[in-house]
Amino acid sequence: METNAVDLLVINGENAAGGFGITPSIAEELFDLGAHVITTGNHIWDKKEIFEYMTVPVESHGRGRRVIRPANYAVGTPGFGVYEGELPTGQTYAVINLQGRVFMSSCDDPFRKADALLAKITAKVILLDFHGEATSEKVALGWYLDGRVTAVLGTHTHVPTADERILHKGTAYQTDVGMSGPFDSVIGVEQEMVIQRFLTGMPGKFEPAKANPKMCATLIECDGGTGRAHGIRRFMLGE
Repeated sequence: METNAVDLLVINGENAAGGFGITPSIAEELFDLGAHVITTGNHIWDKKEIFEYMTVPVESHGRGRRVIRPANYAVGTPGFGVYEGELPTGQTYAVINLQGRVFMSSCDDPFRKADALLAKITAKVILLDFHGEATSEKVALGWYLDGRVTAVLGTHTHVPTADERILHKGTAYQTDVGMSGPFDSVIGVEQEMVIQRFLTGMPGKFEPAKANPKMCATLIECDGGTGRAHGIRRFMLGE
């Protein structure tokens, strides 16, 4: 964070607990490391202890309130899908989490949900984590929200994409930021376990791989007054 003078750090932590979900203790560790907001996705409910951690008042700014899940999940699920905060500098910001519908579990329309959320958000700097499987759906949402949010960054597929760009109206876009985890793997899982699944079609328990750890990240530079992005750079850090 110090090297790149990062003001706002958002981490997708949904696979932080051994590849499946996130626990309160891991969330606390990520916050201790400097995270302002933790986004998630379709594995958010894998660890049941996260339910109570995220059940907090909407007006709270505590750590449990800053772990968010996709906003287009069913009404009544624990937690919230958007967080609005303020940095020590006085800069206000919002982080939105949405999940795609193509090849994913059932959820509401992310396009119209984005419209509804943006109608209520007052901050100019808005980062959206779009947790989706299909490249087409992610690209479409990027164009749909161009000029209305600072950045649309995709997550879920664990593979970093080389299509980072500033769209025509000032929104930074990348189809997938990638994963932080073992790159000598099949999207984080031991290779042989996945290969056997493809060869035989038989079920089996997946185990996280360990070799060749990498950390993927994307740095956005923007105008705090307008929320328009003017720079985007992807990173892959490792041993």
